[in-house]
Amino acid sequence: MRFTTLLGLGLSLGSLFTAAVSEPAPTAEAAAPELVATAAFPEENTFNHVVNGQKNLLTVTIENKSGQNLTLLSIAGSLTHPDTNALLKNLTSQTYGVPLLEDVKIQIPYIFYSEFKTGDHRLNVWVQHAAGDKIYTVDAFESVVTVVEPPVSFFDLKMLSTYLILLGLVGGAGYYTYLAYAPPKKRSKKPATSSVSAPVGTVTATGAGGYQEEWIPEHHLKKTKSAKKSGGVTSGTSADELSGAELSGTEGRRRKGKK
Repeated sequence: MRFTTLLGLGLSLGSLFTAAVSEPAPTAEAAAPELVATAAFPEENTFNHVVNGQKNLLTVTIENKSGQNLTLLSIAGSLTHPDTNALLKNLTSQTYGVPLLEDVKIQIPYIFYSEFKTGDHRLNVWVQHAAGDKIYTVDAFESVVTVVEPPVSFFDLKMLSTYLILLGLVGGAGYYTYLAYAPPKKRSKKPATSSVSAPVGTVTATGAGGYQEEWIPEHHLKKTKSAKKSGGVTSGTSADELSGAELSGTEGRRRKGKK
């Protein structure tokens, strides 16, 4: 009885040992499919500058070396502190859904905007792809970049239009203020004066040699009066300026001499 019990116990232990040996060991999780991703700034941006308020371009090169077809889901990035890697700002995430064929290399532009304080920051760009129902992330770019402000040009059309609009607004406001608080002065109307005035009334003729002084300019009258005071006739005096009495006296003397 005891032998039978010991034999059964030995058989049970043997079966357990055989099951433990025959059971396969747990396998490690399947490795991520091999996908190589790199990113670079254009050749003209040799110093890796990120300009605030403008389009910043990175060319992302992706090569599928997994031996199977994959799907590109998105490309995204972030700015972090250059020393502590603390997150400062997440960048634009662009969704694609493009198939990545086996052993095919493609280049995709990644455009993002920056509105951050100037200085050195660490730029991280990564690619997300899917293999079946599993999603994987691959780093494409990680380097220190410099955030700068856009260069200001006096001949920039946008700036010129802005200046013109501001000048128009300021000029309109100033003109309105001038009309409201400092109206233009009223002009005084003065009567028009003529240099020579015609005599008023009717003109009557006198005897021989007579004249009216209203028609003679003032400076000629002054000359005539000064010549009379001197007692003679000036060389510039004409025969019309002699009086009728002088002419009649001269003719009487001539008649007496003839007799």
